[in-house]
Amino acid sequence: MTTLGSGSYLHTCPLCEAMCGLDIRVESGQVVSIRGNREDVWSRGHICPKGVSLGALHHDPDRIRSPLIKVDGRWQEVSWDAAFRRCTELLTPVIRKYGIGAVTAYTGNPLAHSFSLARYSGVLLGMSGMPITYSPGTVDQWPKNLSSHLMYGGWWSFPVPDIERTDLLVIMGANPAASQGSLLAAPDVMGLIDGIRKRGKVIVIDPVRTVTAAHADEWLPIVPGTDAALLLAIAHTLFTENLINPGPHVEGIDTMRDVAGDWPPSRVSAATGISEDRIRQLARELAGTDKSVVYGRIGLCNQEFGSLASWLVDVINILTGHFDTPGGAMFPRPAAWSITTQPLPGLEGGVAEFGRWHTRVRGAKEVLGQAPVSCMAEEIATPGDGQLKALITVAGNPVLSTPGGDKLDEVLPMLDAMISVDLWLNETTRHADVILPGLSALEQPHHDDLVLQFAIRSFAKYSEPVFDPGDRPHEWEILIRLTGLCTGTPAEDVDVAAIDDGFFDYLAFTRGLDGAEIRKLYDRGGPQRILDLTLRTGPFGDRYGEHPGGLTLDLLKVTPNGIDFGPMVPQLPDILGTPDKKIRLAPPYLLDDLPRLAARVERPAEPLVLVNRRHLRSNNSWLHNVPALMKGKERCTLLIHPDDAAQRGIADDDVVTVKSEAGEISVPVEVTDAIKPGVVSMPHGWGHGKPGTRMAVANGSPGVNTNVLSPPTLIDEPSGNGVLNGIPVTVI
Repeated sequence: MTTLGSGSYLHTCPLCEAMCGLDIRVESGQVVSIRGNREDVWSRGHICPKGVSLGALHHDPDRIRSPLIKVDGRWQEVSWDAAFRRCTELLTPVIRKYGIGAVTAYTGNPLAHSFSLARYSGVLLGMSGMPITYSPGTVDQWPKNLSSHLMYGGWWSFPVPDIERTDLLVIMGANPAASQGSLLAAPDVMGLIDGIRKRGKVIVIDPVRTVTAAHADEWLPIVPGTDAALLLAIAHTLFTENLINPGPHVEGIDTMRDVAGDWPPSRVSAATGISEDRIRQLARELAGTDKSVVYGRIGLCNQEFGSLASWLVDVINILTGHFDTPGGAMFPRPAAWSITTQPLPGLEGGVAEFGRWHTRVRGAKEVLGQAPVSCMAEEIATPGDGQLKALITVAGNPVLSTPGGDKLDEVLPMLDAMISVDLWLNETTRHADVILPGLSALEQPHHDDLVLQFAIRSFAKYSEPVFDPGDRPHEWEILIRLTGLCTGTPAEDVDVAAIDDGFFDYLAFTRGLDGAEIRKLYDRGGPQRILDLTLRTGPFGDRYGEHPGGLTLDLLKVTPNGIDFGPMVPQLPDILGTPDKKIRLAPPYLLDDLPRLAARVERPAEPLVLVNRRHLRSNNSWLHNVPALMKGKERCTLLIHPDDAAQRGIADDDVVTVKSEAGEISVPVEVTDAIKPGVVSMPHGWGHGKPGTRMAVANGSPGVNTNVLSPPTLIDEPSGNGVLNGIPVTVI
């Protein structure tokens, strides 16, 4: 590996949705410092501890740099040609004997931030012929995909809070102090929240007094899993007190009025833990503030009623007249469109035809082309026609990050073939037969793809690589070879350029262009060519000369600090994908789930329930091998309220056993009043230290895997999203 030369290099952090601009100092091939880039048009010098870690990630001695194959249970470094030949030897017999239906893939969260993977995962998932693939989407944001699809006709059409201009921000189930924003891309999000407090008010509704909640004007501790009931009671108040102002592009107001009529604050107060008066006053504050917005995130998504809660956040913003207007919830206008946002075949226009297929073992229904990721283990373990025999993982660690991951850990050795595209030998990839390493974040260019769909401002910024990876294959080339292998061509013989050209031609066709003609303008393919296409055919692009002076990749390359096109602007009704260009305020598919919520409100409270939490210096399971981020006190602990601890004779630092219907773990305790009584909290992404992994720092502080406690069959019924919050547990 060679550096592009000692000096300072501008780059963009790919670790979260904040997309902070970095100034990276390199000396003699080593990163010696990383600072925020003050000239960056987006982040203006902001940086968090994760961004500073990019040098350590790049130089990590545990990072895999050459392909590995397993021979007699031992890993051997081999050439790329040998690695691809081994992939062919493993996968071809499986497909010949069982068919492509016996092969699946799991793609992890880093895809959203990777220059190659974000733009080429669709090749593997869409062209390989694999009928079912899995992702962390069904333990993360699938309820939001579902509600957006049904309401707006676009499964990635997410309204985001305009936190630059709002005066009242209500945050539900989100902790941007740790996440830096999730389905909300904003620079220095906590600085923006401080600005709201100076001119208005911030309220956090969460069972845990997170750092964000401690930072707010008010913390309302809610019973986990009852957010949808609270939002319905707010809607009830808005209707009964004539506080609604939904605007002209909304269909279903009368239906929503009838629905909300059954949910007065008196019905939900006891179940939610929030008083009737406070519910009514919250409705009045939201309606009476000129610029207000409700923001709900992962705590609302991965709970028992994730789809209802995700839908109702938007309902409240629409009813109060704070939708598609500055200071409210608005649709971003990304400078480059994301391949991920393409309409799903057969579901255009918000069609609610789900269950087009069901999983073999559990019979779980398909929703938006996905089934619950927790089905993967049983599909591997259960014999019979259609049993999974081969798995391709791409930048993912489902053993630690999915419900019942411990059960997946047990069955992965049953596979006939497992291929992983990954940078580390972790809890999942240790089971692989071949590991194909991609490039580090500093060895590849950067321009965000999907994340721009959540950004509070329209901007574009391209970063050149800091280090030269030499002639190693990039991830996009690896994915194309695996795609060709799945369709019958040996991986080593796949015509990468031909498949890449075909993919480009398809993308150009979706924008009304002739890809074969456009390709004549480029001297090479790959993700830079796709980025140029999506920039030039985006809202600010030159459309290949039709709009002279418009945005192109070449223009971005000479403006390394980026180009800011301004804040979000109203886009209704043009942005809607529904046939009549109307918002579906009350989709019948979601209304059908209300009886389940009604039963929950009447259900006796559980003595103790578990919720997840995040930490600023962590990112799911894959930043625990950075020494600087692992310093300080133990973070994999169980938070418990003093009253609950006293009842059980538990003290600080005790190691307790936490049990659910799915399993049990042992974990040290933190006794704190920063959590609602009756609730305990564990962080997500731990459970290192397994034999065969190569992550020295992480294995030194392994923690325990909270997903052991997540019942694989416990899901949000409409979306199939796994339930990670509100799980009944006992602590002894």
